[in-house]
Amino acid sequence: MYLKTSMALFVPALLAGCSLTPALRTPPLPVPATYAPPQQSVDAGVPRSIEDIGWERMFGDPRLRRLIALALEHNKDLHLAALNVEAVGAQYRIQQSSQLPRVAAEASTTRERAGGSLPEAGASTRHAVGLGLSAFEIDLFGRLRAASGAALARYLASEQGRHAAQLALVGAVADAYFAERLALEQSRLAEQTLLDWAQSLQLVRLRAEAGQRGGLDLAQAEGQVAAARADWLARQRAQAQAGHALQLLVGLPSLPADLPEGLPLTAPAVLTQLPAGLPSDLLQLRPDIAQAEQLLRAANADIGAARAAFFPQLSLTASLGFASPSLGGLFDAGSRVWRFSPQISQPLFQAGRLQGELRLAEVRKSEAVVAYEKAIQTAFREVSDGLAGSATYGRQIAAQTQLLRSAERRLELSELRYAAGMDGRLELLDAQRQRYAARQGLLELRRAEIGNAIALYKALGGGLVAQADGPARGRKPGGPRP
Repeated sequence: MYLKTSMALFVPALLAGCSLTPALRTPPLPVPATYAPPQQSVDAGVPRSIEDIGWERMFGDPRLRRLIALALEHNKDLHLAALNVEAVGAQYRIQQSSQLPRVAAEASTTRERAGGSLPEAGASTRHAVGLGLSAFEIDLFGRLRAASGAALARYLASEQGRHAAQLALVGAVADAYFAERLALEQSRLAEQTLLDWAQSLQLVRLRAEAGQRGGLDLAQAEGQVAAARADWLARQRAQAQAGHALQLLVGLPSLPADLPEGLPLTAPAVLTQLPAGLPSDLLQLRPDIAQAEQLLRAANADIGAARAAFFPQLSLTASLGFASPSLGGLFDAGSRVWRFSPQISQPLFQAGRLQGELRLAEVRKSEAVVAYEKAIQTAFREVSDGLAGSATYGRQIAAQTQLLRSAERRLELSELRYAAGMDGRLELLDAQRQRYAARQGLLELRRAEIGNAIALYKALGGGLVAQADGPARGRKPGGPRP
């Protein structure tokens, strides 16, 4: 069966120049050609391509920019990704060396004695020195070339994996930073609200002692202050936890004391309108897609190596040097010796091992194709989600701002009516709670808008460099598409 398989592959191998690696044809894009809804024309101030935006331009907060720079230098996950690239690079160099002969200097001394009944009876000594070529395989059918190509593709995939880790780190630091800013501003708002409501409680107590207000108003005011205190404590806890997450991402035992002051959430600290381009741009901009493509190339090369294993393997062992029974005459003209030992090996019976290895390589290529398509579909979905957010968050924030203005106007009227005795304490408490909730909701919406911009920036493949002066950003793309 192995001979039949070998013959079936041998003819096309000769026609293809002894290359058994199948031609790689990446599948068509499993996504629409454009995003839905169609992109509108971008403003003059928006860069035309995501490649024009370095992360320092994306994030205008000086404190955040300093934290990102520190994380790129000290983050442990990124350090592990860099070490993984070095390890895979070493594996590639090991595999590549198998295509070249290995020459070693050899020196030996042999002392032996034969029995008296043998023709060569007696003791003998042999000294030898020379250069030796050990079992060098002549790569007739491209097995070693295919294995080296697979190792190179995996090395390039690991490089793209490091880029993907760097991009994820930039986004994670930004997300954690703005989560901390949100918790900080919400904590300040809760603290100020607690102080205001505590002062109002004091007034209610004084009026109750004077008989101007009943016990119901006092109970309502006390409950309102207790709720505000509980919310303030929850915001403080969220702020501490967000700070711990940010410190872990940066990778330092403690954050530097000389960090610049951060901007408030209401300041334009992040670009929220980003150019999306076309889905086909993601093939060059997204490092995870480039990584999946390189892994597909590696799996395709593995098929060539598995096919070549069915054919004969020709190896060569040779040596050249001097040999003599005495050290004094080791380098005499008559002491030269050489050995040439070619060897050919053809698999005949492997109990299905070679067939199994070929089938395994084919299945793994199919898995790599599916993973490649899934990476593209995931990227398309993430960009589409980000564009949907960019199209709606601005209008939602405008509506929330209008709600806050209405809540503030209602509170003003409720305070006047309560002071005039026209409304009860319950109506005033409801107006105060509505304004507080509207202010907290506006902060959360602004944080959500920033988070959406960060997610879209990552989804488009930005974030690998600090500054960008145009399309040439020093990125290592996935290579030419076949």
